[in-house]
Amino acid sequence: MTTKQHGSWGEAIALDYLRDLGYEPVGMGYTTRYGEIDLIVSDRAFIVFAEVKVRKNKDFGEAREFVGARKQDRLRKTAAMWLSEHDEERQPRFDVVEIYAPDGMKTTNPEIIHIEDAF
Repeated sequence: MTTKQHGSWGEAIALDYLRDLGYEPVGMGYTTRYGEIDLIVSDRAFIVFAEVKVRKNKDFGEAREFVGARKQDRLRKTAAMWLSEHDEERQPRFDVVEIYAPDGMKTTNPEIIHIEDAF
């Protein structure tokens, strides 16, 4: 399994989870020179830019800890570019979706933690 396959699997799991919560998908894998936004979803009040982090466990820290200041800055710049290209009136928000999958893509019930307004 490649890192890209692992990431795509996690993003699909996260999108299904967010859909179940009532979020509407807007886009996936939006890429600029600054970086990539994994998922863009909407709810009534916000346009949400979600960073998805997949880990086997928390042995080396929680997944959200890997969304540091540099990553946050790149995500903000990427989101600003998306917003400049779309007529969006809702307030932007940045979420992190952590997925813990001890058996990788074979995990049947991964633990999902959704952190709204993460930064």
